[in-house]
Amino acid sequence: MKKYSLKPTSLYDEARRRKRELEGVYSTVRQRFSKYPAGKLHVVNNWGNMEYYLRNDSTDKSGHYISKKQERKIRLYLQKKYDEDILKALSNEIAALERFLKRADKGDIRIKEIYTNAPEEIRKHICPIDMSDADFQEKWMSIPFEGKKISDEVPHYLTDNGERVRSKSELNIANALLRHGIPYKYECPLRLSDGNTMYPDFTLYDVRRRQEMYWEHRGMMDDRQYASYAVQRTKSYQKAGIFLGDRLIFTEETSGSPLGTDEIESVIKHYFKPQ
Repeated sequence: MKKYSLKPTSLYDEARRRKRELEGVYSTVRQRFSKYPAGKLHVVNNWGNMEYYLRNDSTDKSGHYISKKQERKIRLYLQKKYDEDILKALSNEIAALERFLKRADKGDIRIKEIYTNAPEEIRKHICPIDMSDADFQEKWMSIPFEGKKISDEVPHYLTDNGERVRSKSELNIANALLRHGIPYKYECPLRLSDGNTMYPDFTLYDVRRRQEMYWEHRGMMDDRQYASYAVQRTKSYQKAGIFLGDRLIFTEETSGSPLGTDEIESVIKHYFKPQ
């Protein structure tokens, strides 16, 4: 059976976000529009020379000429006309998004729930085209792996998730990931395109984008030999098509500048922004 899978989409979330944003702007502009003085500005392009006439109502066809010296008044009425056009455009887009969201009616969620709501015994025999974030996370976490061995000489740091890690900073990173509900594996082997295997400090799963990410903490950057090794690891990632800022995260520290928990929180917030 040929396998099909739907790519992750933020279409519906983005439509809802856009609608909320438009409604907020509409409310602000509408409030401002209500305070404008009566009348409309009629602009005449007289051989490249703009002339301005204030019409008090719809029956006033000629209007009252306004000198360009009255720049503040001209600017006020031009802004009024702009705001009037903007309110119409905002209203049209809001209405269009409302129609779209009403017809879609969380269609993407319903597609995922067909698999999610099926009994476990049935799901074992199904090849889904899409599934919920929780199902993807569970499936990814269930894949077994064998990490690197940690020597008994290494200080014992045990995370809240029960793994042993190599440093206090890695302990803080692991616990922060767990608090934020970000699935991760510690020192999970990564097979590169050149056949070599690396062990990223943390392999993360970005559930929304359905992709793995890698977090390397470089903890002894004031050690020249360690720093040289870290540079080589960076080059290995890049050769494999894994680039910093895309699927690769770095944090660094030296003996005089340790990694702070606030830095860890900032990194998580940047890469895993809440919806």
